[in-house]
Amino acid sequence: MIEIHASVYRAPSAELYGRITVGEGSSLWPRCVIRAECQHVTIGRMTNVQDGVMIHVGYDHPTVIGDHCSITHQATVHGAVVEDDCLIGIQAVVMDGAVIGRGSIVAPGAVVREGQIIPPHSIVAGVPAAVRKTHDSTVDNRMNAWAYWRNAEGYLRGDHRAWDEGFAEWRRAKRKEIEAEVGG
Repeated sequence: MIEIHASVYRAPSAELYGRITVGEGSSLWPRCVIRAECQHVTIGRMTNVQDGVMIHVGYDHPTVIGDHCSITHQATVHGAVVEDDCLIGIQAVVMDGAVIGRGSIVAPGAVVREGQIIPPHSIVAGVPAAVRKTHDSTVDNRMNAWAYWRNAEGYLRGDHRAWDEGFAEWRRAKRKEIEAEVGG
């Protein structure tokens, strides 16, 4: 059973199988694959699953991704929890039973081990991944999620240049709005 909110942009080549829920304002970009043969995958609101991402479940672990997250190009999230306002970097891997705390960044290429718990507001890097710094990245991560929302809105209209005209002004205004909302 696949439940995708009507506002979601889904690229024609995005592949979804099993029990999956995708929330309002989210986007599924080219060649992402989401599979849930057992357990389930839940993706929150305003979250983007970028090109070539693989999201799968573990035998004993669902995959739950929160609101305002970016799962960036070719990353893998496998049977893990990614809390709200997180960014999972390009080609990063997050394994079964891992939890990425709210407002965190997993650096490109990092490998978060099975069962590893990353505290909120962490910057994680390395193989295996380790917390390198504590920093609340909520504002920056939400900005990225909103930029992808704008891009998805453009794609839904057939406009593949949504980050072109007027984008800098939109970004400045949106950042102020987010900072006021979350206290950044």
